Amino acid sequence: MSLPSDHPFARGFPIPVVAMGPGSQEDETPCYLPMPQGMDTFAAPRLPETADPAVLTAVAARLHGLLDRMAAAGFARAATVSEDLACLPPAEREALGQLLGFGEVSAYTVAPRHWRVQETAFASLWRVLGLDERGAIIEDRLQAGAMPPVLEEAMAATSSRELEPPAYPPGTMNAPALVQELRRQAAAYQPGQPAHVINLTLLPVSEADLDTLYGWLGHREVSILSRGYGNCRITSTRLAHVWWVQYFNTMDALILNTIEVVDMPEVALAAVEDFEDTLERLRDYLTMLESE
Repeated sequence: MSLPSDHPFARGFPIPVVAMGPGSQEDETPCYLPMPQGMDTFAAPRLPETADPAVLTAVAARLHGLLDRMAAAGFARAATVSEDLACLPPAEREALGQLLGFGEVSAYTVAPRHWRVQETAFASLWRVLGLDERGAIIEDRLQAGAMPPVLEEAMAATSSRELEPPAYPPGTMNAPALVQELRRQAAAYQPGQPAHVINLTLLPVSEADLDTLYGWLGHREVSILSRGYGNCRITSTRLAHVWWVQYFNTMDALILNTIEVVDMPEVALAAVEDFEDTLERLRDYLTMLESE
């Protein structure tokens, strides 16, 4: 079973690293980047109109069972709760996908395994697909929690705690100091610590600095896109726990360029409030479905 070309899991997204600094101005009027406009808010997916009632009943029963296990586990242990979908009949898998819809966060990995992750419309509930080298689906499950563990596992498997400093080409200014800071922070980092954030937008960095950092760190074994106000694009690097995090407005202009040393950037994570809302909203949604 392969992903169709128009399926949301099949589409990648570009993760450019763009230098950003003060621009020239023709007059004394300040020139501001357009700020994000509008925010995605929760909207329950539309009920399938053509699905077999027996299929919808079976799917609703499965989701009720999943919700019971999520409630029993609580947010702290939510990552232990998952539901294998690969064994379901195709009609049930399709109906389940329609019922749960799509949320703000999507991700993919290219090493050491190929994973596609999509948050459902119910935050803290994720669809996780494992693909083989040909793009065929070999694993399919629902996963509860702040973020499916496969993304952090992929980051850990494709990064190291030590990374030798790069060569510094002409034009570099602050790259040597930033490299040393990142090497020191990555080596000392312990899981669960607060993020150490380097805000490149506010620093005096040259194009040569950015090119050096970008080439030295590498990226894209793990790529995450979080939509809310504009887009936040997150990529893993070759240095353990070091992520490149970039915020774009709705005009796709880079407004914040950061590097974070952390297990997983917070902007990608579902929160305990999301989890509690999902327990309530999904039960209400299933009740509405069963009353149709």
